[in-house]
Amino acid sequence: MSHPDPQIASMRQQLGLEPLPVEGGYFRQTWRGPERPDGRPSGTAIIMMLSTHDGQFSAMHRLPIHEIWLHHSGDPVELLLLDPDSGTATVHMLGDRLDRDEEPQVVVRPGVWMGGRSSGPRGWSLFSCTTTPGFVPSDYEGGDAEQLQTQFPDAPIDITELWRPDAPLRMVDSADVPHPTRESPPAPPPPGAEPRG
Repeated sequence: MSHPDPQIASMRQQLGLEPLPVEGGYFRQTWRGPERPDGRPSGTAIIMMLSTHDGQFSAMHRLPIHEIWLHHSGDPVELLLLDPDSGTATVHMLGDRLDRDEEPQVVVRPGVWMGGRSSGPRGWSLFSCTTTPGFVPSDYEGGDAEQLQTQFPDAPIDITELWRPDAPLRMVDSADVPHPTRESPPAPPPPGAEPRG
């Protein structure tokens, strides 16, 4: 299905980006490290795009591993972090304008809720996410907006704007999707095994 914005459609085609199920946005996994003895990859990386033109934001979720967000191009990403340990809610602007207090890199600790959206006139943001150790689909835990609003009533962003009420809260509950890579067509993934950074 073609994208309504020609520039975004062109970038998606050039970069080989496909829809990311459950969380939202467009992505391609660019690296998957060697497997550890427990079967988990040593690390993973994805390139990702968010777009306001078609409602592609990163829904609130958390992981049991560190994730690093790195800005590449386009508008900054308004990244909301909710820390259940401290009870704090903070917004980081992931971008390249240091004169506007934007940050080119944001590290998200395990267990911290995160969600983001493109914020600016161009309507799109291009960035990467890496995880160490690597991501597996069962890591993904989606956030329930009503519960998060109760826990973080002073969040600086309306949490419901980073929530898809009809989406499953676990990535393993979603339908099968292709494994977008640049190098060669991979074998079909097992049910629910969507790759991510």
